[in-house]
Amino acid sequence: MAVLGSVGLRLWGPAPALRQSLRAFSTTHGAAAAVSAEQLAEKLRAQKREEQKQEEPKNPVLRRVRELSQLSKQLQRVHPNVLAKALKRGILYQDEELVVIDKPYGLPVHGGPGIQNCITDVLPILAKMLDGMKAEPLHLCHRLDKETTGVMVLAWDKDTAHRIQCLFKTRQVEKKYWTISVGLPVPSEGLVDIPIVEKQVQSHQSHYKMTLAPNYRVSPENGKMVKVRQNRDAHSAVTRYRVLASSPSCSLLELQPITGVKHQLRVHLAYGLGCPILGDHKYAHWSKLAPQKLPENALMRLGLEQAKVRHLPLHLHAHQLTLPMGTSGDKQLHLVCRPPRFFTNALKRLKLEIPESLEK
Repeated sequence: MAVLGSVGLRLWGPAPALRQSLRAFSTTHGAAAAVSAEQLAEKLRAQKREEQKQEEPKNPVLRRVRELSQLSKQLQRVHPNVLAKALKRGILYQDEELVVIDKPYGLPVHGGPGIQNCITDVLPILAKMLDGMKAEPLHLCHRLDKETTGVMVLAWDKDTAHRIQCLFKTRQVEKKYWTISVGLPVPSEGLVDIPIVEKQVQSHQSHYKMTLAPNYRVSPENGKMVKVRQNRDAHSAVTRYRVLASSPSCSLLELQPITGVKHQLRVHLAYGLGCPILGDHKYAHWSKLAPQKLPENALMRLGLEQAKVRHLPLHLHAHQLTLPMGTSGDKQLHLVCRPPRFFTNALKRLKLEIPESLEK
């Protein structure tokens, strides 16, 4: 029964023919609305697929670089629990004292302006995932730059972390990095012993960079080496290197930093040997901030245009760490981590083969 208006007119329902018409109209109208909504949803999905198709780079290298960039952004946006699970999947070694992880590309170790996620923030969560809810947070033993991948050591307690940190500071840890350089160092094996200092670059984009502060210079009069006054702000920096493989435009190098100065490997390669790391846009030029300039042969092999080089990631990987262990340091713990996929893909395209003796 329905009540219409305020006059109290009562209807005991429409006539049968009217009821049937109303049902037919309601069914037809509902079906039309459902079809319309379904068509609209499908149209929106089709538009999204088309946009993704247009945005997806055709070049496989650019596709992989984009995936890598998206992964780095995702690691910054995901919930800390998700990030901790990702680090757990990348564990290389674990015992009652240490946990060794494979650090992903683009993930900073410490927090800072604009950084949502970092390794230090998720160490308490990772510890609980590995050793139960009562586990104490893991501790950092050393650090790697945001763009560097590979072996990273964590400790279960502060005492162990302090002991490992002392090993790093006293240069008892043997560190070996793999990198792809632009160009071939001459000689193919050697040692770079040039101090490094941080300086402000005076340009239209004023910024700071690490650079060389050599103790010697070549005399313009007779061409002999002349000792110069040491920069009091400079830090001693020593790097061993050797060529593992080479092609006409790029090389695969093994680097062994004896000291641990900020950006040491990048500066020694770019300014000391004249062979910057592939994807190192910060040290590609001294006086400006601009994408790295690659030789034509490298561009061809990588399948890139120079305008797209800015998307290339830094190809620097912490491949191996050797820690002295035991009370007297008579035992050694060798920690090895294979390069990430973007690194190995670049090796294949550049025709750089890892020596069989180093394949793990």
